[in-house]
Amino acid sequence: MTSSPVAPGSRLASRLGFSDRVFIGPAARRVARSIEDGLELVETGLAADVRVADPLADAASRYLYEAGGKRIRPVLTLLAAQLGDGNTPEVIDVAKALEITHLGSLYHDDVMDGADRRRGVPAAQTVWGNNIAILTGDILFSRASQLMSRLGERAIRLQADTFERLVLGQMHETLGAQPDDDPIDFYLQVLADKTGSLIAAATQGGAIFSNAPAEYVEPLRVYGEKIGVAFQLLDDVIDLSSKPEDTGKVPGTDLRAGVPTMPYLLLKAGKAADTTDLAARIDDGVTRIADGADPSILDAALAELRDHAATAQTLDLALAWTRDAIDALRPLPQGTVREALTRFAKTLAERSS
Repeated sequence: MTSSPVAPGSRLASRLGFSDRVFIGPAARRVARSIEDGLELVETGLAADVRVADPLADAASRYLYEAGGKRIRPVLTLLAAQLGDGNTPEVIDVAKALEITHLGSLYHDDVMDGADRRRGVPAAQTVWGNNIAILTGDILFSRASQLMSRLGERAIRLQADTFERLVLGQMHETLGAQPDDDPIDFYLQVLADKTGSLIAAATQGGAIFSNAPAEYVEPLRVYGEKIGVAFQLLDDVIDLSSKPEDTGKVPGTDLRAGVPTMPYLLLKAGKAADTTDLAARIDDGVTRIADGADPSILDAALAELRDHAATAQTLDLALAWTRDAIDALRPLPQGTVREALTRFAKTLAERSS
């Protein structure tokens, strides 16, 4: 007995996290098939582009690529490209370059965060040490730049501007808000730089290098950046989930490590006595954990924060950024691409429900 062929759009919808009902109808199925064909080209190209002649560098460079990943940024690049000439060689190169940039950033992030695992495997620095992990990230950034350099000045500028924002976002997160900064605005800008900028590069890159109408580029950029911020705000809510079997990590992992999240920042901005007391207990717990105390000392306080109005406010803020992202798509023509981008945004928002 032979298995039934997978319907066009099913695998793509699965990657984006929504039902394949978006890809119903001949025109929609053609779009889905084109994106899936493009993904095969991207995947084959990535396997070659992350290889390095030196044996150690090769093993380290391929490590996180081979650990998997949904390839959301290439998917969004290819999806946006369907508004133009589709899977042009330039679009495939952009999709690969941005995914490699993302991979490189993971090596650096894990070193700076002291992460133990990534994509279900030990983090690279636990295998080779911090220095090799950092240098591996640098190699991948170099490979991404080589790919973009094939496409001329506009591609080089897109890559350079995006990379600068990634670095500034990480730098500002590391330093933290300064006395003259509004902590909440500062945090939102960090999210826009660290996450939103690369997704924005993916969506606008797909339009630019498929020769889509120029008036689509800015709406797609705005959409990508806002989706990135919404995604991270929702992660802040999910980080406090009481179901580690669903999230894959201990509730409050970020806060236990002293990394501010939006619920915490909104809590700190509150004036009520119970709010300031909870914030003080979290601060005290974070300090004690940094001095070697068991992270479980924050269990009770973080459970309170999970049920606090500050977390509900964070969810409302994430949904507002999601709505703004969808609104940014209005200049795009009605059809499968706009519907898929809209459904992707809504599905992200549903992760925390």
